[in-house]
Amino acid sequence: MTTTAPPTVTFPDGRTAPALGQGTWYLGDDPRRRAAELEAIRTGLDLGLTLVDTAEMYGDGAAEALVGEAIAGRRDEVFLVSKVLPGNASRRGTVDACHASLRRLGTDRLDLYLLHWRGGHPLSDTVEAMEALVEEGAIGAWGVSNFDVDDLDDLSVATGAGGPARASGPHTDQVLYNLARRGPEFDLLPRLRADGVPLMAYSPVDHGELLDHPVVVSVARDLGVTPAQLALAWVLRLAPDVCVAVKAGSVAHTRENAAALDVDLDDQAFVQLERAFPAPTSAVPLEVL
Repeated sequence: MTTTAPPTVTFPDGRTAPALGQGTWYLGDDPRRRAAELEAIRTGLDLGLTLVDTAEMYGDGAAEALVGEAIAGRRDEVFLVSKVLPGNASRRGTVDACHASLRRLGTDRLDLYLLHWRGGHPLSDTVEAMEALVEEGAIGAWGVSNFDVDDLDDLSVATGAGGPARASGPHTDQVLYNLARRGPEFDLLPRLRADGVPLMAYSPVDHGELLDHPVVVSVARDLGVTPAQLALAWVLRLAPDVCVAVKAGSVAHTRENAAALDVDLDDQAFVQLERAFPAPTSAVPLEVL
């Protein structure tokens, strides 16, 4: 069990959440795994991993239903995040999708509601709907996912002159970021830092690809940790500017993830990882999984 309390991130409205949270992509799909997945999420809450990220897309709502069952009776402990599909992100559709997510989650509010990626609906319509949801109390704030710098520029226009009154701006940008996908460090992360907006990383082990990388395996062995813990600790080094949501389908996996908070990345480890996964020296288009 981890002995270290999770570092926190602070959102533009002053609310905080753990920098290490729980993701739910691919959870809830198989009824045979449901009991183990429920226990995994609840164990994460016990360990302080109370940021829980889900989406209407995950299992066509099955992940939200799983989360709703897992957090029943513990809603006030959780910083709850979900996402609207771009095809649903019209002015009316965003509101309807949010209410449907709330029903599946068994709650009356989300702490953050994100546009999953940019689609065909005007951003100004989506923002207007998000602001209406904030006003009604259905969501605490809103954000985006898979937005690159140019998308954020367009979003700024949508929330500025001619946009919805009182538009608050995004509270996070959830993107693919890990040792092998460092593109956001060049321009996206500095942009978000300048705006006081934390980046939320997904797929910190690159869908498992990093777990077998020879350098990751070697450095992890030298530190006495698992490759997954090393990859997580590397992302967490940037807290409070970055938080991360990582999936676990079992209690053992949840405990392994939580123990990443105890990993001490020494200078030698950083040098080895930097050589194997160099930082970008120019702008890199945002990658999406």
